Amino acid sequence: MPPRINVPPLTRGLIAALLSLSLLNGLLRYRGYLSLAAEKGEVVKYGAVLSEPYLIIFPKFSYAYPWVLITATFVEQNLLGLILSAVTIFFGGRYLERAWSSAEFAKFTFFASMIPNLLSFAMYFVLAASLRDQYVFYPRLPSRPDFARDPFAAVVAHVLSMLTLSIHSNPIINGTAALQSALLVSFKQLVPEHTVSLFRNLLRIRVKHFPALHLLFHLASAIFLGTHICFVLALFGFLTSWTYLRFYKLSPSLTDSSTAAAAIKGDASDTFAFAYFFPEPFHTPTARFADLIYDALVACRLCTPFSNDDVAAHNEQASARAEGGLPSIMHPVRSGGGADGRGIGGSRAEAERRRALALKALDQRLQAGGSAGSGGGGGGGGVAMAKTSGGRASVPAATPNVQTPNSRAQSQGETYALEEQPVQKPEEM
Repeated sequence: MPPRINVPPLTRGLIAALLSLSLLNGLLRYRGYLSLAAEKGEVVKYGAVLSEPYLIIFPKFSYAYPWVLITATFVEQNLLGLILSAVTIFFGGRYLERAWSSAEFAKFTFFASMIPNLLSFAMYFVLAASLRDQYVFYPRLPSRPDFARDPFAAVVAHVLSMLTLSIHSNPIINGTAALQSALLVSFKQLVPEHTVSLFRNLLRIRVKHFPALHLLFHLASAIFLGTHICFVLALFGFLTSWTYLRFYKLSPSLTDSSTAAAAIKGDASDTFAFAYFFPEPFHTPTARFADLIYDALVACRLCTPFSNDDVAAHNEQASARAEGGLPSIMHPVRSGGGADGRGIGGSRAEAERRRALALKALDQRLQAGGSAGSGGGGGGGGVAMAKTSGGRASVPAATPNVQTPNSRAQSQGETYALEEQPVQKPEEM
């Protein structure tokens, strides 16, 4: 008996919308192709036929059709893009709809689709209105830059030339690039340490690296293939989804078992800070840039600053998500494991590993805080306060009763404890 594929209702609806709107766009485009060929009396290139402005976004015409801010996301104009988008929505939607809820996933999809499309439409509309000369950038250069002598200037000139020509040839904004970025950002929040194995374990990548790799891929494609619209959509989708999840999304508290527990707004945990989406050498400059943007948003009262208590609570929430046994991305079952029975065991092992890393990081902070404040005297140790922002968020370094991991985080038989602190045996989760 073939295995039954269980797909949540909203995910089924999104896949159906993707297939139906893409098919409708293809049929309308083919009708336009036949009309153009009959009008000219000769064979014309199919690529010269534009899509209809009431399904996808044309910066010059789509202001009369506001619904295209949603429908454009679910229109793909080639078979490969359609297949990749369907697979992305199938796995990503099936996972998130079960991890959150259908209503919460619908809200997330709405923001991750509409806002990037709106920002892209506004950007290209302004550019198209301001760049009246088709040859604004490239032909004004005295000569074509030599790539061998000055590769940077040659690449910049090439990109600006393609951008200008694309704007004046009426660019088309459509596709799931923004939604793909949003799904990867949500995976970074829920299962950052999950490892995805590709090509029979020849390539193993942690989920937390996917958003940066996705942006890097679209950046390279924009430079060498001219697909700058996909890069703009992916970038806006990344920023929109992170902002929504970081500051606005309401999540049920996983650390308070009472039925009247208040929902937690946003995610101020350290692991979801903006700088941690990028490789470690870029953490410091990225965090400084994010701090400037964060301070500007707070000054304009567009964002509520996180307190140290908020950061501590959200770090506990992130740990509770790991310990609660979220389903696997490829096999999203809620409980009891999959057919092989490894669901709970794998999630517990992952939770134990993340707990060990968190305790080790906390131990290092406490030791650094103790050495810095050793001359201050006074008994039980205070709380180290640090700046909390969209770039980096720090936890108040409280010092009472902390137990560091032993056998799984250290070598066999090696243990260590904080100086002048009682050691307690951790409770079993």
